[in-house]
Amino acid sequence: MASADNKFYFIITTKHGYISAGEICYIDKQRFFALEKRNDANIVPVVRMGLFSDEHLDKALLQPLSRRSAELLLALESNEKRLSALKDPEVLEEASHLSKDTQVYVEYKEQWLKGVIRYIGSLTSYSSDPITGVYFGVELQGEDKGKGQNDGSYIKTHFKCPKDSGVFAPFTRVRPMYQKPSAPPLHSQSSLSMTSTEPLKPGDRVTFFDDKNTHHGMVMNITDSQEGKMVLISTDKDEDGKQGGEIRLPLDCVIKEELLNKDETEKMDTFPSTEMGGVANSDEITVGSLVQFLGKTLVYGTVRWIGYLPDKLEKIAGLELEDSSAGVTDGTYKGKQYFNCSPHCGVFVKLSSCRPDDRFSGVKKQFNGHSDLDGTFVSVEQENVPPIRTEDVSKRLIGKMKGIQGHCNSCYMDSALFSVFSCSSVLDSLLFKSTEHETIQSILLKNIVNPLRKHGFVSERNVMNLRKQLQKREHCPTYTTDEKDPEEFLSLIMQEILFLDPLLKLCNQSGRMQKEQSCYYYQIFMDYNHHLVLPTVQQLLEHSFYSNSLKLAEVPACLILTMPRSGKSFKMFPKIIPSTELDITGLLVDGPQQCVLCGQLANVECAECFRDTVFSDTGFKYFCEKCSTQVHSHQHRRCHKPNKVLPPQGFFSSQSSGSDRRTPPREKLELFAVLCIETSHYVSFVKYGPKDTDWIFFDKVRACPEVGQYLHMPLAQLANQVPREMEGVAKRLFCDGYMYLYQSKSMSLYR
Repeated sequence: MASADNKFYFIITTKHGYISAGEICYIDKQRFFALEKRNDANIVPVVRMGLFSDEHLDKALLQPLSRRSAELLLALESNEKRLSALKDPEVLEEASHLSKDTQVYVEYKEQWLKGVIRYIGSLTSYSSDPITGVYFGVELQGEDKGKGQNDGSYIKTHFKCPKDSGVFAPFTRVRPMYQKPSAPPLHSQSSLSMTSTEPLKPGDRVTFFDDKNTHHGMVMNITDSQEGKMVLISTDKDEDGKQGGEIRLPLDCVIKEELLNKDETEKMDTFPSTEMGGVANSDEITVGSLVQFLGKTLVYGTVRWIGYLPDKLEKIAGLELEDSSAGVTDGTYKGKQYFNCSPHCGVFVKLSSCRPDDRFSGVKKQFNGHSDLDGTFVSVEQENVPPIRTEDVSKRLIGKMKGIQGHCNSCYMDSALFSVFSCSSVLDSLLFKSTEHETIQSILLKNIVNPLRKHGFVSERNVMNLRKQLQKREHCPTYTTDEKDPEEFLSLIMQEILFLDPLLKLCNQSGRMQKEQSCYYYQIFMDYNHHLVLPTVQQLLEHSFYSNSLKLAEVPACLILTMPRSGKSFKMFPKIIPSTELDITGLLVDGPQQCVLCGQLANVECAECFRDTVFSDTGFKYFCEKCSTQVHSHQHRRCHKPNKVLPPQGFFSSQSSGSDRRTPPREKLELFAVLCIETSHYVSFVKYGPKDTDWIFFDKVRACPEVGQYLHMPLAQLANQVPREMEGVAKRLFCDGYMYLYQSKSMSLYR
């Protein structure tokens, strides 16, 4: 646990409450040794990077790190990537000993390029943390010169090199020259006798023979039978052009194609690689691109991975196909997972066999396009367009080539933008307020929001244009490549780019907080004394406010809530019921409150009654003086200490003695979108109209009216629903809900 300064560093290996696994934290050495002397070092008060308060964590949750290892891991953009990097300690150790002028390979735009390390250090100009992430600045060499991203400058000049010959990268994208990753080895000369020692796996290309001809195909499955091991093969067309199919053969009758020393013409997919002209420039196709290729038929898919497979000389694309019957894999090749998709929905093909989806070219023509600085096509709509009306959603927003096109880990941004702007105007002030960052605001309005609302579709290039501008603004080297959190993206846009006034103003329950807390979204934290099993969002918000002694200082126009969870494996609740209407009356510090018993104006609040289910399952409890006296005369409540609340001025004057006992109004917000996450992929649900069935699902945009029937089920019936048996995509809404967006209709820009 040695460290080069006065602190010990750790990585959190297991999620604890709202604290995610993968976070880096530290403690002063002197403080740690003092705890050890008191035999009190099992619970360690650590400080997480970016924060200032202690978190008391069990030592068993913490893995010690050297200072250098902590710095290297901090350069990785997500907790998941840090945890993954820990699984290969040799790479982390090797990176710790890399020095300047070392010859290396650096990964940039899916290619491993030759270079020399010229800089090792931080790219951040200032940080309040004791350490910052360490990056490697690499000057590209030889034939790879000019394939980089800068001239050695990032915020400031870290080293000097020719234009576009510098790359800054974390340690996971840098390897010593003698260990080029993913480099395709040459085919070895092999004899047929090697087949008995070479195990077959699903995805392997194979050759088999009959009396007349040689046939080729791909292994789909291997099973045991009374005759021995049998191989299920998806076959290619034969030499006469006869359509292929499936055949089951004994293992001894099948040989790997690579053992026959086949050349680069061997086929990587389950179909013959019929030439379509390919693409003139393979850079046009990247991860997330929609493509087509000609196999047995014309097949469409989305690129999920690009790179080299261990036994192939040519660059390969891993595709998730639209037609699930056309694939053969779940993204696995020879036992290794290269990307994730449903079983039999994926295929590996030569990148040169792919070309952009020509159905997309027709959509482009609908837009008034121009080129950005990089020469890429972006669509522009100058005219400001209101949100899509309920009656127009089905024809404008639902179907193929609708929504926002995904590209290169952009699902967090796509789902957030679609949720916020497609059918709601509550945050449209972002689009029109005066700002110094007119370029970003213009891209957001003219390249994304207006095209989405007018045509129902936004090209991935439009979103990439926004990501490039954010990358320049934030000086973050991974904004165009890596996954982020939707709340991180929305906060960046609202707070640091367009300087929107905070959406929320919080104070303590007495309203006497010295300074209001202002924020753009609220993370729900739960204490461990709750008794909720199948909670609603209403209950979670009330419990979180109660346990943190918070109230709302005013009614928010937009309320963004994130749930107490972190990833699929760390959900605090297996299901959460979306509250389509959120009653925030009891959460307001200054507002007329209603007596929970008689419904009249309340002037007493009792915090101890919060968990008393006699009145209601949850929620802050307010009483009029008469009801409070009766309630607290019970022996179980005599120890309670109710507090006086003062209704706003005007309520007293409107109340006549006994004649006008006015019922206070309720302040309610309506749910307009939910972002969900499962296995690192964000999708969203949008409520676009007043009917219970007016829901759409955003991934490939489709109507999901089935959601309404579950939202109105009795609680007991809903609790008994088996998620995998729920109709349509409803399971995603109830089991994977991550961020809930509420709005006040009176605050909408268009009404």
